[in-house]
Amino acid sequence: MSNARLIDRFLEMMSAERGASRNTILAYRRDLEQAAELVRGSLGDADAAALRALMAAYRTLAASSAARKLSALRQFFAFLEDEGERTDNPALDIARPATRRPLPRILSHDDVDRLFAQASEEAAGEAAPANAMRMLLLLELLYGSGLRASELVSLPRRAVAGERQFLIVRGKGDKERLVPLSDRAREALDRWLPLLADGTPWLFPSGKAHVSRVRLFQMLRELAARAGVDPAGVSPHVLRHAFATHLLEGGADLRALQMMLGHADIATTEIYTHVDSRRLVELVNRRHPLAQMRAVDVAAPSA
Repeated sequence: MSNARLIDRFLEMMSAERGASRNTILAYRRDLEQAAELVRGSLGDADAAALRALMAAYRTLAASSAARKLSALRQFFAFLEDEGERTDNPALDIARPATRRPLPRILSHDDVDRLFAQASEEAAGEAAPANAMRMLLLLELLYGSGLRASELVSLPRRAVAGERQFLIVRGKGDKERLVPLSDRAREALDRWLPLLADGTPWLFPSGKAHVSRVRLFQMLRELAARAGVDPAGVSPHVLRHAFATHLLEGGADLRALQMMLGHADIATTEIYTHVDSRRLVELVNRRHPLAQMRAVDVAAPSA
């Protein structure tokens, strides 16, 4: 079977069975088509030696890029194995390039407080501009619910569920999840909803569609400048990181945080634990059974 047909079948499976996003499908197609060009003969027949030579050709790439290409190969050969096209997965014999995941940038509690103080002041009163009330709600949902920028701006009006305790969010891979709404977010939402035009399908409409991610980024930085916070350090993703980090600092459960962030793998969520080492030490000193024992209770008996 031709390389093109094997790759097409694999990508059809990724889309239909695993709900892979369009961007993921495009990235896998690029990686596999490039691999097919570099491997002599059929990619589906490649052995471990051929794949080692292929990965050697990627040595000039960033480790993260090479690791992504290897991941595509592993999944491709796993698919061929499941389909009975092969009896092994040669990509499993290839060592994964060492990668170092960068630590997320976050905002301090003081910076977050300044952002909210500015947004709240601008949205105060019955005569507050609609744009100010929209900005306050956007900020509440970014920091209060940890939404991705793309998830936030594309929220449909019907995303507000039931008694407004949750939002129904459609995230990566077209998967839906429930995200809790804070009391503050509900208050901002209650002020914003009556301002929406009848019939608009979006929670944050703009023209014929919704507010763009670029515009959200611009509005956040403009707010940061007015609040006296360095705009260069503020973005929707930084606020999402701050949401996760500050929740962990407050004692949130890692699994619950994984669900709220919409991470498929808890390993992605675990990156936020780097900021929590001091709290963990304090937790052991305060909660461990030995911490409740007096020094005299654990001292060795005298001879």
